[in-house]
Amino acid sequence: MRFASLAAVVAAAAVVSAQDTVVTVGLSTGAAPDTLVFTPNNIIAKNGSVITFQFAGTPGNHSVTQSSFPKPCEPLAGGFDSGNVQKLLNSTDNAMPTWNLTVTNDAKPIWFFCKQNKPAPHCNAGMVGVINVQPGPNSLAAFVAAAQNDTLVPGPQGGNVGVGASASGDVVIPSGLSSASLFKGPTAVPTSSAPAGSGASGATSSGNPAPTQGGGATTLGFSLAAAAVGALAAAVLL
Repeated sequence: MRFASLAAVVAAAAVVSAQDTVVTVGLSTGAAPDTLVFTPNNIIAKNGSVITFQFAGTPGNHSVTQSSFPKPCEPLAGGFDSGNVQKLLNSTDNAMPTWNLTVTNDAKPIWFFCKQNKPAPHCNAGMVGVINVQPGPNSLAAFVAAAQNDTLVPGPQGGNVGVGASASGDVVIPSGLSSASLFKGPTAVPTSSAPAGSGASGATSSGNPAPTQGGGATTLGFSLAAAAVGALAAAVLL
């Protein structure tokens, strides 16, 4: 797999400073590794700012996972993680799944990466980013360079509460977008069933309830919530 050059990644890293920012996860045109990017990947955001990640890759299977500067490709303990969001190769719908992240501590940098490891780790290809980078040696360029030589460490998937930023909920998949799915299994990253270089994969459940679509959002564990409501209603009738 041809890694994206450090210069190309940094060139695409124009600093974006705004209360609310949209970050595109992956690209829908071109071929890997050029599609394995966050755009922009260098964001300045104050406390309370909302960063919306739009999963655009078609095909694509990506995540937004918090890490640390010393370990770019290893999930940070207690960090946020969107889970893997997949868009299939045959998708013709321009609608994109989204994930909203709210900054809660703008005093320290918030590092993140894509933890998809098929057909090769996206993190090693430079699919990383930072919110509120600070002056000094711990720059985005240094983070990208470190990621290219780091070992990807799989970890638990799906966590809305992170360090310095938290999500308002799970990834939202637009109603009717059947070509997209969300995977939040307990351990493994889904295995690839797409052509090499695409980063796409087949849906995998790993024992978790299958995601359902409706009302514009993906809902996991709906059956558990329904069971709880039923039990409460039964108790009231006794």
